[in-house]
Amino acid sequence: MIAMHYAAILAGAFCLAFTPIYDEDEVPDYTLPDPLILENGDSVDDAETWFDQRRPEILELFREHVYGRRAGPPEAVEFEIIEEDAGAMDGEATLKRVAIRSVQGENSHTFELVLFIPNDTSGPAPVFLLMNNRGASNTDPTREQKSGFWPAEEVIERGYAIAAFQVSDVAPDSADHFREGAVSLFEDPEEEREPDGWGALAAWGWGASRVMDYFEADDAVDASRAALAGHSRGGKASLWAGAEDERFAMVVSNNSGCGGAALFRRRFGERITLLNDVRPHWFCVNHRQFNGREDALPVDQHMLIALSAPRAVYVASASEDRPADPRGEFLAALHAGPVFELLGAQPLPAGEMPEPGEPVHGTVGYHIREGRHNLTPEDWHHFMDFADMHFTR
Repeated sequence: MIAMHYAAILAGAFCLAFTPIYDEDEVPDYTLPDPLILENGDSVDDAETWFDQRRPEILELFREHVYGRRAGPPEAVEFEIIEEDAGAMDGEATLKRVAIRSVQGENSHTFELVLFIPNDTSGPAPVFLLMNNRGASNTDPTREQKSGFWPAEEVIERGYAIAAFQVSDVAPDSADHFREGAVSLFEDPEEEREPDGWGALAAWGWGASRVMDYFEADDAVDASRAALAGHSRGGKASLWAGAEDERFAMVVSNNSGCGGAALFRRRFGERITLLNDVRPHWFCVNHRQFNGREDALPVDQHMLIALSAPRAVYVASASEDRPADPRGEFLAALHAGPVFELLGAQPLPAGEMPEPGEPVHGTVGYHIREGRHNLTPEDWHHFMDFADMHFTR
């Protein structure tokens, strides 16, 4: 079943303590925290200060107040090839289904990776990894079912490997059960959550890091040119995963909205209060302190995007996806620019929001597409065009 559209959530949610804003004239005045000012008030003027002081400060603020503190790598990670077919896609690709097993003490957790690698390549292939928050049929390894959400054949034709895992296999997308997946390797799901304990978004990113462990072990995949992509809640998770794991050379956020690419302080569309009411397991418990208090947050999402600098980051919106605040997504990408510039990377090369179908690509990329909340082949082709710029063949 296709994931519930945010508009439906907004329409059906009850006891909300706010009225969603859908008029730019109603967006309140706000001031964004400066990513280049240390907590002691000093300016960040060089890359050394960014990486040694400011970046760790911002990471800690997001861990404490938004996503929680995810666990580190498990004691052991094991890989088992469940299926390998060098004649997949009429001979154009090699299919690998991989069981990724994490071991922590006496506990273990396993989830499956689906991976297609182009056969017509002279060396290890760059790869797109999708954190799939929709049904497994969207990433069908048999290719009997094909979905524009994950247009594997088109990606293979462009020379990229394409992979996916089900986020619910890492942490169930349920407030009552999300700690029963990989989280249970490190804590007892029956015990009360720590205020800054990791939520499901952070857990899904932890799963993406275990996939990266596999990429580094597979000679057919170029782990140094791995792009992590996510849509909607998966896009929220991909941005945080890219911040936590610097091995990802590119991070893609598609229609990720509040808690993803959109600025909290705009209060446009979905908001902290809504998400903490209907999806309390996505974030840490501390995040609830900011229900209706966006200005009190010590961070905003331009700082999340900046955590991936100087690596490539792509933000994508859809024109009819008002709950996800396309303008807020664009502005976050734009206001991350000073950090990219400081580190010698190209910020978003646009001062104004572009028209639909007119992507802008620097080290930070952005496009808005006509249509609704979805991930489409059009989006994927923009992602691949962007990767072509940054993954030198």
